[in-house]
Amino acid sequence: MTRSVLFDVDGVLIHGYHHRPELQRRWDANLQADLGIHPQSLKQAFFYDVFMKKVIIGQMNLVDALDRVLPGLGYRGSTMTFVDYWFDHDSQLNAELVDVARRLKAAGARVYIATNQEHLRARHLWHALRLGEVFEDMFYAARLGVMKPNPEFFAKVDRRLGPQAEPPLLFDDSPPVIAAARTAGWEAVEYNRLEDCTTHPWIAERLA
Repeated sequence: MTRSVLFDVDGVLIHGYHHRPELQRRWDANLQADLGIHPQSLKQAFFYDVFMKKVIIGQMNLVDALDRVLPGLGYRGSTMTFVDYWFDHDSQLNAELVDVARRLKAAGARVYIATNQEHLRARHLWHALRLGEVFEDMFYAARLGVMKPNPEFFAKVDRRLGPQAEPPLLFDDSPPVIAAARTAGWEAVEYNRLEDCTTHPWIAERLA
């Protein structure tokens, strides 16, 4: 029975938001110039509020939530235009790490994604960015109804993975998620750069 290796998205498979601010690559750097929306206002009114409370766990549709919030931020354009802008600008693939996942898969590992996403961006990642061609499945917050680092996230993924000869191995940029995964009996590694994955003994052996 081969091992399951799971990768987070933002800060890991995607160069974007990272738990460590100095490693972040902002998708919204030109948002005000391009769409007239102040990034901090968007964070406060949307991401830190209804997005985190309802959208990301599948209790509210992303477009419905944005329809309610964006007009109050002075945006008069199409909500779908905003969604396209966000997804397009927050899609800098970590191509080297994706290639590592591809090589692990060829070596017999079962590779998955474990991420806090809502449904539309999960679909964008899977199809438009073609991560579905590399990974076996994507376990994400809206699908499971719970976010990392909630213990129930790991319990639900465990049930979907089935019996494992070795603990699942997770690469994630968030220390709270790392701690929760370890509490759940997983092996978890904090990801800040490619070598955090490639020098892991189990990974390195299969890449050799």
